[in-house]
Amino acid sequence: MEKLEKLIDWVEDIKEKNRSSASSLYILKDNKVILEHYSGYHSNSTQATPINSSSQFNVASARKSYLALAVAYALYEGKIKSLDDYAIEYFEEIDEQLLGKTTLRHLVTHSHGLHEKEDGTIFREFEAGHGWAYRGINVLMMTWLVNSLFNKSFPELLNERVFLHLGIRNTGWETTENESLVKEIINPDEEGSYKLGSCNNGNESNLYTTASEFAQWGNLHLNKGFVNGKQIIPKEVIEIATQIQSPPFKDNNLPQNGLFWYVQGTTAAYSEIGERVPKGSYQILGITGPTLLVIPEYNVVVAKMYNKRYNYGGDNYLYYLREFSNLVADTFRE
Repeated sequence: MEKLEKLIDWVEDIKEKNRSSASSLYILKDNKVILEHYSGYHSNSTQATPINSSSQFNVASARKSYLALAVAYALYEGKIKSLDDYAIEYFEEIDEQLLGKTTLRHLVTHSHGLHEKEDGTIFREFEAGHGWAYRGINVLMMTWLVNSLFNKSFPELLNERVFLHLGIRNTGWETTENESLVKEIINPDEEGSYKLGSCNNGNESNLYTTASEFAQWGNLHLNKGFVNGKQIIPKEVIEIATQIQSPPFKDNNLPQNGLFWYVQGTTAAYSEIGERVPKGSYQILGITGPTLLVIPEYNVVVAKMYNKRYNYGGDNYLYYLREFSNLVADTFRE
């Protein structure tokens, strides 16, 4: 318990340094809850509700792990032939010369080299497969694709195939305010606000979930789709999503990804997973601070929540992300 207290202290220290109004830490070990920690308030106002087990945090870019499962289903079922298919085969509305030799593999591993201007114009930063950059256009493109391939939004697909089987009821793409939602803090000197979307089809960053259901999502992956004595998701689907899918990089410092997940292979300086985390572990995170870390070697899932945009800030961003995963690994290393 003393080691777990050190993780709580770390989470609370960062919460104060970043002036986040809320934090939560939820840990599963061997499919059992070993830590549940809630701290702070739903916003930075004096009337705000205290954080509790039903508090739903916006997970920001961590929503990509949900999209990843839909992409993995499309590959498993043959709706996508291969990750090495050229993107132009699926996105005929985008200029063929601009896409060039971009493949779906490049799109799901942040190695595509595409970027988008504020007016929606897509341009190329670097040749596909020759670098790594965290952008939003690839997420939108893959969302459009899977929604088209399944003739329904991927949130609908996940609800039918996963959420209903797991009893997940507090995870969703929110479009209206409710008292369970935690507000996003952008400027700590100003009142927080809800990060709501205009739709719930997965196109926007409006996914909210509780710490426990976020951890449950990670545990589903840890157990390769086997839950409560049933294989609710083919294990191959989970493996597609969480094994390294990145093309070989000349620069060994670049992160390695599965389908959007960061995956620990050979430790890399620019990876958002720390060097002391075992090989085969994987992580997803968002700009407001949510982090879901799965360490198969230790049979551990850790869900960490904050509500402050640009968490950690500036040059410290990568260090703190890596260090938390390192501390988790240190805690459970035998």
